[in-house]
Amino acid sequence: MPLPPHRLAAVDGLRLLAALGVAAYHYVGTPTADFWGRYDLPQALPVLHAVSGYGWLGVEAFFLISGFVICMSCWGRSPAQFAVSRTARLFPLYWAVLLLIILAGGLATLAGQHPNTPLDLRTDLGNLTMLPGALGLPLTDGVAWTLWVEARFYLLMGLLLLTGLTYRRAVAFCALWLALAAIGRELHSELFDEFLLTRYAGLFVTGIVLYLMHRFGPNLLLWLLGGFAWCYTLTLLGDRVADHAVPAGRGGSPSWAVCAALLTAFLALLALAGPGPLARLRWRWPVYAGALTYPFYLVHQSLGIPVVRGLLKAGPGLGLLLPITLGLLFSVLLSAALHHLVDRPGHRLLQRHLTRALDPAERT
Repeated sequence: MPLPPHRLAAVDGLRLLAALGVAAYHYVGTPTADFWGRYDLPQALPVLHAVSGYGWLGVEAFFLISGFVICMSCWGRSPAQFAVSRTARLFPLYWAVLLLIILAGGLATLAGQHPNTPLDLRTDLGNLTMLPGALGLPLTDGVAWTLWVEARFYLLMGLLLLTGLTYRRAVAFCALWLALAAIGRELHSELFDEFLLTRYAGLFVTGIVLYLMHRFGPNLLLWLLGGFAWCYTLTLLGDRVADHAVPAGRGGSPSWAVCAALLTAFLALLALAGPGPLARLRWRWPVYAGALTYPFYLVHQSLGIPVVRGLLKAGPGLGLLLPITLGLLFSVLLSAALHHLVDRPGHRLLQRHLTRALDPAERT
């Protein structure tokens, strides 16, 4: 059975790779002391800990892919159609995972245990909007901060759609975004940072440029624009490296040079998967794996890590690697269940009703 024309199997596979990197960081690469109780990660799993310490770069990889994929999904759509598509894609699964996290916290409280997520109605209601950080609330699902970054990127793309999306307008939009983002960094402007995503603008723009190469073919203008965006990205990557500096005695801090090399290698893979020869791959398993990425990303930390901790408490003789593996397997299986029971039907249902709501029939 052929793939839909808008799906690129290799790009979906890279989404899975990015999600696994983030999960590796949260499970094995974290520098937090006593994260798994009596086990000290640098001593218990020294090689895996050192390698997984760079897994946070999966977030940067997601933003890079998002520039490519969102530009692809925008093409030929109106702003309203794009808004409906993104809302239907993100919210049903997000709401379902929040409810699971709240339910798990309630059961932990009833069992006399300290829940991983504080149970507070005001906080939970704020998190349902997907912008708790903007409302000054803690995150019910710790990884959801990236969704607010994505939402602001969607807003910028929606503004571009209002002007009519063409090749020239997309190029001008990317150049203007980079220029204004650089000005915002120079001015140390919080307003620019919030609206223009100055820290991540280069990643999104690079992804957009790769999609333009995929759709229209590479040319000198796109190579130059992509080159400027990538120089911008790697320069500001130093801020993210500093954010992940490791406390003394907890192993070595990440190297900017290694981070830059890893992220550039991922860029090369995306270039092969989008404009390059891997775009011709027609395998179906990466597409399915890519479909599981969003639910896996949402559940692996807030629901998977408590499973590992429960296994460590129940079976102290299991060691550390087996409970971590079982926690990841649980997250994958839960992701598959959520994809089939919530994500697919919820996406179709919400998209259908929102589309109808945009042009309601007159009632007599």
